[in-house]
Amino acid sequence: MNPMDLSAQALAQAITEGQITPRAAAAAARARAEALNPALNALTLINPALEAEADAVAARLAVGETLPLAGVPVVIKDNIWVGGLPITQGSKLFEGFIAPQDAQAVALLRQAGAVILGIGTCSEFACKGSTNTPLYGMTRNPVNLARTAGGSSGGPVAAVAAGMAPLALGTDAGGSSRRPPAHTGLVGLKPTQDLVPYGPGFDDPVYGISVLAPIARNVGDVALMMSVLSGLPEAAPLDGPIAFAADFGLGQVLDPDVAANFDSSIAALSGAGLTLHPDAPDWKGLNGASVMPLQHAGLAALFGARWQAEPELFDPDLGAQIDSGLALSGPDVARAHHASQCIREIMSDFLTGYAAMITPTTSCAAWPVELSAPTTIAGKPCGGRDHAAFTSQLNHAGCPAISVPCGVDSEGMPLGLQIIAAKGQDAALLALAARIETILGGQG
Repeated sequence: MNPMDLSAQALAQAITEGQITPRAAAAAARARAEALNPALNALTLINPALEAEADAVAARLAVGETLPLAGVPVVIKDNIWVGGLPITQGSKLFEGFIAPQDAQAVALLRQAGAVILGIGTCSEFACKGSTNTPLYGMTRNPVNLARTAGGSSGGPVAAVAAGMAPLALGTDAGGSSRRPPAHTGLVGLKPTQDLVPYGPGFDDPVYGISVLAPIARNVGDVALMMSVLSGLPEAAPLDGPIAFAADFGLGQVLDPDVAANFDSSIAALSGAGLTLHPDAPDWKGLNGASVMPLQHAGLAALFGARWQAEPELFDPDLGAQIDSGLALSGPDVARAHHASQCIREIMSDFLTGYAAMITPTTSCAAWPVELSAPTTIAGKPCGGRDHAAFTSQLNHAGCPAISVPCGVDSEGMPLGLQIIAAKGQDAALLALAARIETILGGQG
């Protein structure tokens, strides 16, 4: 078996026990990345020091160090600093920028024995639901090369789904590490706000909302990453009634395959003994659009002057967001901040009555790679963020949410189930997600 086909847990164990050497694992990762990346465009680069990092892990094991991620290759998203490597945020503005140091989370992964396979592509400034940039071009979905891998963490998920590495580290400011995993058959966790250290690194356009997010092929590997990144212990699964709503209380139209898959997933979970109740928050008219001005204002503050002076350097979709931000008034931004606070309070209050909540991760499957977003859902014209209707609220609520695979649509494209818990319940959420993963037939 190719070492890259093992789970991170199994690979680390095999390396620790001497069944596979760190260099052999690194060689397998490099070979697969070199073979598959030209078609996928998942990586901006393969780490030239990969084998040297593997040899350093071997030396640490030889002197008796305990390394929970011994020799496991990891892909790091192109907006997270990896010292000594080019990190660009998918933008021509940062072409040639070399990160001066590791982000703390990257340092924690290295301390645990992980090696960096390479840097995964992302949409410009991690602010778009597909991964297609002027600097690196389109990233494709390994399940179907004609479809998007989503965004903004398109490269990390494409790399893991293609078997280049078992793990990736992404970011999530509105679903960027939940929707792309759903589109590629992976697991992605948005942790509780501030649980995983963020930075040092770039200023983030969505101030105080983005989190670092582990991505893997199964829940157990995500839990392993979280134990390294935050010291998160194992916990019993969340126990008690679980709310579910196909539209998250938003009235969002679903693709018929997504709706049918959600219904069958809920039936399977109920049949396995979970206590499920149809219910959803009363959002009082608020939705993802209510808080989007915060992203636009942040982009305008950081990059407005450069956009006005050199628009040719930008993704036009990002330029449109910056223009929106430049046009905002102070009261507009204040209203968006108030909406964020209200969303946090609404979700917190709702979860006092439930152990967790379940929604679809996305309202549709992955769309054609040439498009920034789907133009229709269920045959009806849709807005540019309708595919992402169920994710950004959880960033503003600050609570953990995880996407797990729940089957495929009629064209064989993966779909995801989003499971949500109250702030600080990450370990119990992971345990519940592992149970749900098993019920729905995923990897344990």
